Amino acid sequence: MASPSRRLQTKPVITCFKSVLLIYTFIFWITGVILLAVGIWGKVSLENYFSLLNEKATNVPFVLIGTGTVIILLGTFGCFATCRASAWMLKLYAMFLTLIFLVELVAAIVGFVFRHEIKNSFKSNYEKALKQYNATRDYRSDAVDKIQNTLRCCGVTNFKDWEDTNYYFEKGFPKSCCKIEDCSPQKDADKVNNEGCFIKVMTIIESEMGVVAGISFGVACFQLIGIFLAYCLSRAITNNQYEIV
Repeated sequence: MASPSRRLQTKPVITCFKSVLLIYTFIFWITGVILLAVGIWGKVSLENYFSLLNEKATNVPFVLIGTGTVIILLGTFGCFATCRASAWMLKLYAMFLTLIFLVELVAAIVGFVFRHEIKNSFKSNYEKALKQYNATRDYRSDAVDKIQNTLRCCGVTNFKDWEDTNYYFEKGFPKSCCKIEDCSPQKDADKVNNEGCFIKVMTIIESEMGVVAGISFGVACFQLIGIFLAYCLSRAITNNQYEIV
């Protein structure tokens, strides 16, 4: 049986680990809320863009919603385990954090390996959306208009891509191609934006890849901290119980 002084030395360590782990779990829980909110927002506001990028990309908001929900539940479990000072629950919490970390690592590797396929998929789907463009503004046509209006571009590689579409033969360039606002569809190339949208979209995506990679790395490192804290607290609690016995 350990001496009372030894147990007194262990208790402050446990209290310190519990406090730090509770702060970590709260931040982790907030991260889940943010992911859930972003997923819902993406489903409501960006579904057209995801569908234009790739048919399977429409599932991205659901992935974010699911991930956010799991993190919220896991964060709640981690808070409960920390407050209860349960060694086996803390080990389970660390195991779940490790599992999420591995899933994120695999997803990052897959995204990096198939990054060129994302470009090809966007280009082919954008070309298809142009050929099927119509004045009734279905979701693909609406996405094309939003991209062209936002980025001040026209067509895939340049404005001439529209000249092979049925819409151009019937009405000319769409309003979203015009350099000025409130212009009517017409065939005057001098009044439309010359640059294509593909290069602009890819430039934006590539410029943001560094930010996304940095955030992903930060989140991964943050989870490693949680794994370390949960394991250390579990170890300290187990050792303290052993010393009492």
